[in-house]
Amino acid sequence: MRDVVLALLTGFVLGLIFCRLKLPVPAPPSLAGVMGIVGIFLGYVAATRIFGWGD
Repeated sequence: MRDVVLALLTGFVLGLIFCRLKLPVPAPPSLAGVMGIVGIFLGYVAATRIFGWGD
């Protein structure tokens, strides 16, 4: 859980920095894009844990 909180905090701080420097955020600009990334992660987890691929 600590890793999740640290990752969220790091992302939040980086979001502030990107906004301050007027840089585009290197993430999908919509919920559909974010859900696509979540889907990729879940597919990877399924492939390694359920099907035994990778590792």
